[in-house]
Amino acid sequence: MYKIFSRILPVLILSVFPFYSSGQELTGTDGLPGPVVDSLLKTGIVFSENQRPDTIELSNEQAIEFLQRKIRLRYWKDPADPLRVALSQLVFEASHDPYDSAKLYLEKFPFDSLHVPWDKFFIWEPLRLKIPVITQTEIFVPSDSLAVADTAAIAERADSLEIPVKLYETVTHLKDTSILVVIDTLYRVETSDRRTPFAYHDYPYQADSIFTAVERLMNYVEARDSSLVYFTGAGDDITPVWLNSTTGRMHRYWLKTDLYDSVTVWIGSQGRNTIALYLENGISFIRPAKQELYTDPSVEIKEIDRSTLREVRKIIVKPQYWTYRSEAAFALNQASLTNWVKGGESNLSTSLDITGFADYNNKNLKITSKNFARLKYGLIWTAEDGIRKNLDLLETNSKLNHKAFGKFDFSAILLFKTQLAKGFTYPNDTTKNLVSKFFNPATLTIGFGLDYKPNKLTSINLSPLSYKGTFVPDTTGIKGIDAIDQTKFGVSSDKRAKHEPGASFMISHEYQPRSNVKIINRLQLFTNYIHNPLNIDVDWEMILSANLNWFTDVRFNTHLIFDDDTKSPLFDKDDKPVLGPDGKQKKTARIQFKEILGFSFVFRF
Repeated sequence: MYKIFSRILPVLILSVFPFYSSGQELTGTDGLPGPVVDSLLKTGIVFSENQRPDTIELSNEQAIEFLQRKIRLRYWKDPADPLRVALSQLVFEASHDPYDSAKLYLEKFPFDSLHVPWDKFFIWEPLRLKIPVITQTEIFVPSDSLAVADTAAIAERADSLEIPVKLYETVTHLKDTSILVVIDTLYRVETSDRRTPFAYHDYPYQADSIFTAVERLMNYVEARDSSLVYFTGAGDDITPVWLNSTTGRMHRYWLKTDLYDSVTVWIGSQGRNTIALYLENGISFIRPAKQELYTDPSVEIKEIDRSTLREVRKIIVKPQYWTYRSEAAFALNQASLTNWVKGGESNLSTSLDITGFADYNNKNLKITSKNFARLKYGLIWTAEDGIRKNLDLLETNSKLNHKAFGKFDFSAILLFKTQLAKGFTYPNDTTKNLVSKFFNPATLTIGFGLDYKPNKLTSINLSPLSYKGTFVPDTTGIKGIDAIDQTKFGVSSDKRAKHEPGASFMISHEYQPRSNVKIINRLQLFTNYIHNPLNIDVDWEMILSANLNWFTDVRFNTHLIFDDDTKSPLFDKDDKPVLGPDGKQKKTARIQFKEILGFSFVFRF
């Protein structure tokens, strides 16, 4: 009895509470979990598996009616929802005739019958006016016979010399006339042509406006509309081409024969509803000539005179003065520590190093130039301090040489260095001190001298006529927030720039002990002629890279800087400030050193 009740009770529970398969983690193809269904079937709790849903079949009219109900405004929060707009356009296209029918109807429609003369839009009334009219009348006046007789000959009669004189008399009088004038404008005019649906016109040339608008939109729709056409042939290749596309893009298609011999054909739509076919350049077809029977064939042979040399054609080679290359290295390092007894902190660091080179070589003018621009930027993240900047450098290096004598060249150099983002010092966990930002500071070095090149990979430059400028333009900021302490970079507290005349010495060397290992050293020295000439500024960078494969390198980068004018606060062994006799914290010039070792993804182009 207990076994029967244990079987009936689950069935009653399932009949009252429907069984939903969505509560299980593993689902089968029919909506119920496969292993669970098998267990329920074996125990008799589930008598049959769920059946697949019936296939939904709709006619065109039913689909249109269904979607028309779904696009009603009360179902949508936003009437301009892209899905609703797309569904509305689909319903409109499916429930109306194709555009070709509308186009044909509009092209044959007699828009001229809509025309109403412009004078029918006004109320005319005659206006009577009197206009002055000017006329001329001819008058004949006889001449004086005695006066003529005195001057005439004796043998002639005085009466025969009477000559009439023609004069004109001007007469002015008024003439009544009438003209038509516009006294009012009609609100609308009814057309006499009953074939047009537009019975009334509100303004002249309304038909011309309708015709112009229809013609404009028809051209716009035809220019925007495109059809996708697929080209295929003997092979399996299918090339899609958008017909009536305005891009003018051509597609390369290999036209094959039954022997799988192919020729290149370019297919594209160069105009509206026009397919353009172009044969690949350099391809010619030669049909074999009709073979005929010749009984006495002969071959003409032209002897070549080998006693003289042939004329050599002059080949003009255009020199290439500029060469360009670029290199981008991206490094990503990660360290995770959990319950590490010896100490440490989990961190994630990344760095980006982009360098672009542009070299110029004109052997005719004996001028060479080497230029490069470099951007280095890196970030580090720790759980305690968050994201901080640990690498930031923007520099350009240009050198222009002219051949002097032997391995020496007259040289001019230009160096510029700054940073992109803001830089801070962190004396403790909460305080941030702004010490640098873009162009604060910025150093510019210009020099003229000699450049010695013992080989192609080594350059030793000495510029006794040099200038070095250190610029910190933003020393005040807004309420001191973005102020930079220029004294940290050797600039006086009352100035924003420091100008130093002196001499610069540069060494650039590239060494490659193995084919996949390269060592680059750049050393820059500068001394000030006026202030402490024995205190030499040092800037030395070394880059060692070992190529693992075509895009991965192991890089070891060191950077050492010493500038007697750049001073940093002095602390004792307990990290407490060291004070001077004046009670202020002491500052001293110290060696700045940075070292980076890691894997880098390198892209050269």
